[in-house]
Amino acid sequence: MTPRFFGLNDHNVMHDGALVEHFRAAIGQRAFILTPSYPFMFIGEIVSIIGDQVELAVETTHFAQLENRNWLIHVHNIEVFYIEFPGDPRIPELNDML
Repeated sequence: MTPRFFGLNDHNVMHDGALVEHFRAAIGQRAFILTPSYPFMFIGEIVSIIGDQVELAVETTHFAQLENRNWLIHVHNIEVFYIEFPGDPRIPELNDML
C-alpha cells in the first residue's frame, strides 16, 4: 500500500474543520480572538457556526463603533484565540481599559 501524503489543501481542510468543531462545542461561551486584519481583536460570546465562520456577539474590540453587534469571522483568519470554559481563567472585562 502506498502511503498517502497530505497536500497543503488537505492540511487546511483538516485544520479548519478542527477549529470549526472546537468553536461549535463552545457555543454560548465567551471568546477572545485575534486576526491578522482589521479590526484585529474581538471579545464576545460565540453565537453559532455558519459553515466555516464563527458568529460572535462582540462586546469589545478596538473601536466602540464596532461593538454590540454580531460579526462573522472565518476560522482560517483566526490567528490566536482563547475560549472561556467553566473553571478556566476568565477573559478580563476590557471595555473600560481600551
